[in-house]
Amino acid sequence: MFIGEHKHQLDDKGRVILPAKFREGLGSTFIVTRGMDHCLFVYAQATWEKLENKVASLPLTRKDARAFSRFLFSGASECSPDKQGRILIPQTLRDYAAIERRCVIIGVSDRVEIWSEKQWEAYCNDSEASFEDLAEKMADLDL
Repeated sequence: MFIGEHKHQLDDKGRVILPAKFREGLGSTFIVTRGMDHCLFVYAQATWEKLENKVASLPLTRKDARAFSRFLFSGASECSPDKQGRILIPQTLRDYAAIERRCVIIGVSDRVEIWSEKQWEAYCNDSEASFEDLAEKMADLDL
């Protein structure tokens, strides 16, 4: 399980150091792809394979299923950390997430997310007001 929030900075080559605990959970090779809300999703290989199987089971006849599949897989990149624990985030993914230099790496249960620091702050500010309403709705789900 991934938890926590860590602020980092990309180097001139577009590499960022992943927190050691996240690297341990992700393994030696993992997947980085476009996520929701203009962040990047990072999946351990086993979690990615489960997601891949779920998406592959969606009917090709549904336009929304095809669109989601294209969105998820076309942006995916296999990554392996170097000896310093850095990964290279491809330029297309950095552009999608608006990551220029400073980023925030967060743990979200079964995945890691990488956000532009500005985007993360804006998301937190926007979400804070609705968090209590969301918590009430989650309580109604008996979680």
